[in-house]
Amino acid sequence: MNTILSSICFLWVTFSIAQVQEEVLPPNYIKSIIFKGNGNVSGNPVLQLGESISLEFDDIIGDEANYYYKIEHFNYDWTPSELKKSEYLNGFDNVRISNYNNSYNTLQGYTHYNLTFPNKDTKSLKLSGNYMLKILNENEELVFSRKFMVYKPIAQVKLDIKRSRDLKYINSRQVVNFSINSPDFLIRNPESTIKVIITKNHNLKSAIHNITPQYTIGNELIYKYDQETSFLAGNEYLQFDSKDIRSTTLDIGRIELNELYNHFLFADRSRATEPYTYNPDINGQFVIRTLQGENPSIEAEYVWTHFKLQNYDPLDGGELHLFGAFNNFELDETTLMKYNKTSGIYENTLLIKQGFYNYKYVLLNKDGSLDEGFISGNFDVTENEYQVLVYFRDLGARYDQIIGFGNASSLNISN
Repeated sequence: MNTILSSICFLWVTFSIAQVQEEVLPPNYIKSIIFKGNGNVSGNPVLQLGESISLEFDDIIGDEANYYYKIEHFNYDWTPSELKKSEYLNGFDNVRISNYNNSYNTLQGYTHYNLTFPNKDTKSLKLSGNYMLKILNENEELVFSRKFMVYKPIAQVKLDIKRSRDLKYINSRQVVNFSINSPDFLIRNPESTIKVIITKNHNLKSAIHNITPQYTIGNELIYKYDQETSFLAGNEYLQFDSKDIRSTTLDIGRIELNELYNHFLFADRSRATEPYTYNPDINGQFVIRTLQGENPSIEAEYVWTHFKLQNYDPLDGGELHLFGAFNNFELDETTLMKYNKTSGIYENTLLIKQGFYNYKYVLLNKDGSLDEGFISGNFDVTENEYQVLVYFRDLGARYDQIIGFGNASSLNISN
């Protein structure tokens, strides 16, 4: 009997874990994914219920392939919700993306796809919560997927960015203090019905979860933790601008033209032990643009961009990777910096569409943890954007709704 019970428990746990949905990375022929709401932030957008959302991407095979999209609703922990599609979607999905154009006057041919909803097929989302947009090919195979969040502004979320109260981290960490106020909405048992997600620079992969309120004042929930809601501050992102494909810049040292253009960036070096220097960035984002055409979506070139990094610190079995929103902050074989024994420099080459890009180098430790400041350093005065999403699930409810969203910059950080 104990053996049977143990087997059932094991299967149940395995099934529960298997249900958690992760984003699927695009294949190497899908490039320049821009997924955003009404703002300029690409990646995992947060939008208010009723706002529009758009997806753009390129297929560099350029054969006008057919792609379809699906929208699915998820719980706080990214397990599928119990809702039927008709309960959260007004209209229907599994529709072909019909808005696409071939590149014009470019060395690398590609087909550019554009999807916006609401549209005539997908009229609106009915409910707030976690969603995933899935792109499939004509064989109904999943090509890639992206998460996004929809909130209904019921509760007010106020953020304050502080330095750590722990003297060990006062110069390297930023702490997110916040409060949730719902004067017109009664929150019962907030310790069990309210959940939050805290993100830095719209990166879900480094988010902080499962923080309970410290105390309440009337209808206001107060979160004034220190270490529990702190992030290593990092440093400002590095950048390059390839909008003029034929000209070198302060960041691009050399240009070659073979079958495609090649841009060789100046070698970067570790900034971890150097003094902090304020250099305004766009917090890891990128913008497609070109001086050689009027419509960057279809007239921007693809460029082989060569990255170089001087690093003399031991990695202890870890790996150095490129990091930024250009691939949704994912680390894989394409972002790996490889050591060149001849030059003594870490190198990587990526095929990137013309534009302005933020990037940095991070260390992926052999235990799977990420050290964002290994090369860049961590400085408490770094400008970062922080977001807080508030989830609510009443007793007996069948899904997690998002009732509040707040954001703030660390530009005016205080003690």
